[in-house]
Amino acid sequence: MLSKEKITRINELAKKSKTVGLTEMEAKEQTRLRKEYLESFRKYMVKTIENMTVIDPNGNDVTPEKVKQLKNRKKLH
Repeated sequence: MLSKEKITRINELAKKSKTVGLTEMEAKEQTRLRKEYLESFRKYMVKTIENMTVIDPNGNDVTPEKVKQLKNRKKLH
């Protein structure tokens, strides 16, 4: 995940853009930080899904096939 400082900066820029507006340099920084945040979030979410196993109330593994395939591919590497 992103550092606290970067998340704080994203929030500062968002607030400023809603109130007084951003300079061109700040808008570029905001775009870069948002992109970095989304990449980090997606990477974290994929890792979470890769480690997930779904068990129904009867104790059967009902993990979606795509997730099982993803896990198997990771084991091969």
